[in-house]
Amino acid sequence: MKLSILILTYNESINLPSCLESVAFSDDVVVLDSESKDETVEIARAAGATVLTRPFDNYAAQRNFGLAHAFKHDWILMLDADERIPDDFADELREVTDLKDNPVTLYRMRRKDMFMGQWLKRSSGYPTWFGRLFRKGKVRVEREINEEYYTDGEIGLLQGHLLHYPFNKGISYWFERHNRYSSMEALKLCEERAESICWKDFLSKDPMLKRKAFKAFAYRLPFRPLLAFCFLYILKLGFLDGKAGFQFSLLRSTYEYMISLKMKELNSKS
Repeated sequence: MKLSILILTYNESINLPSCLESVAFSDDVVVLDSESKDETVEIARAAGATVLTRPFDNYAAQRNFGLAHAFKHDWILMLDADERIPDDFADELREVTDLKDNPVTLYRMRRKDMFMGQWLKRSSGYPTWFGRLFRKGKVRVEREINEEYYTDGEIGLLQGHLLHYPFNKGISYWFERHNRYSSMEALKLCEERAESICWKDFLSKDPMLKRKAFKAFAYRLPFRPLLAFCFLYILKLGFLDGKAGFQFSLLRSTYEYMISLKMKELNSKS
């Protein structure tokens, strides 16, 4: 398959072997590591991957640095180490990257979030579309956290899914990671709240613009952590995911609460 792979890592010795195994179809795998302290780099090199190293500052800068690498192929698939490519999705990737005179420069896809041994089909907020397959040199990444992908070319949608295992490193790590995420998100949201909401984007056919508008509106609402729980568990039918759906909805509302508290803290200092 004429497809290059870019994997971002930091202390991913638990996740990286399975991720690399799922992309064994590619002869050009690049691991961009943020100065891991475990065996991540050794695992990547042992699997034949090219390893790049860059100190982490924010996600957009890290991804743009990786995309500037001299990849072997014209198409690049970007992954995190806790994501996997199932066989049926690999077949679809092969089909679209083999197309002749393809005007698409950015493909968006969805993923299946796994928790307690099952797919959180409803409580995860599925479906969320995000760009991960790009034509080389045609895409730029913006926003330091929960990044946004832009292209001047056409955008396509893929039918297959990534598999996402955000709890492979345990609940404690999930909280540790989302403590960092919430700090970055709170800072960014405080900046963005000074901007007006683009109401027309609520009707946009572009899922990224629609989600961005909804998010700008949601972060102005009172009792947002409670609303987040109700949205995922009730409106999105998360209760049909059973115990996993209830617990994940609580985790997501806790994350939103962390963001709210940190935004209040930042505003009190300004």
